[in-house]
Amino acid sequence: MTDVRVSLVDVYVVRPAPAGAFEILALQRSTAGRCAGSWETVHGHIEGDESPVLAALRELREETGLVPQRLFNISRVEAFYRHAIDEVALIPVFAAMVPADATVTLSAEHAAHEWLTAREVVTRLAWPRERRAVPDVLALIDPEAAGVHDVLVVDPSLWTGEAPG
Repeated sequence: MTDVRVSLVDVYVVRPAPAGAFEILALQRSTAGRCAGSWETVHGHIEGDESPVLAALRELREETGLVPQRLFNISRVEAFYRHAIDEVALIPVFAAMVPADATVTLSAEHAAHEWLTAREVVTRLAWPRERRAVPDVLALIDPEAAGVHDVLVVDPSLWTGEAPG
C-alpha cells in the first residue's frame, strides 16, 4: 500500500529589493548529486520526529547558511510521488524573509546561487510546483497581506520546538 506522509519541505528565500519589490533566491544543483545543474529553491527531507517548521529552518541553514528574520507558512502543501519508495510526499511550503544584505554560504549540494525577480525565478526553477508557488509566496509575504500575517508568520518560539507563549 502506498504511504502518504509529510516528508519534505520547500522554503522560498526572499529579500527586499528596491521600490518595494522582492527577490527570490535560486540555487543551482552541483554536478555531484541528483538533478545536476538544475535550479531550485531550498528543499529537503524532514528528519525523524522533526516538525516541518524545524526542518525548513534546518534546510535553510544547511543549504544557504541563512537564518530568517521571519518565517511564513505559505498555507500551501504540495505533493510529489516518490516511486522508488512508493510514497506520496506531502510538502509544506514556507517563505523565509532575510535582510537585503544577507550573505549566502552554499553547501556542497549547490554550485551557484542568484537572487532573481519573480519573473526571472519562474523561468529558472526546474520544478513546476516551485514555479506555481511563487505568486502565493509573494502575495502572502507582502505587507499588504498583513491582515493574515497573524496566522501565517511562524511564532519564533516554534523555531526551537518550544510551545508558544
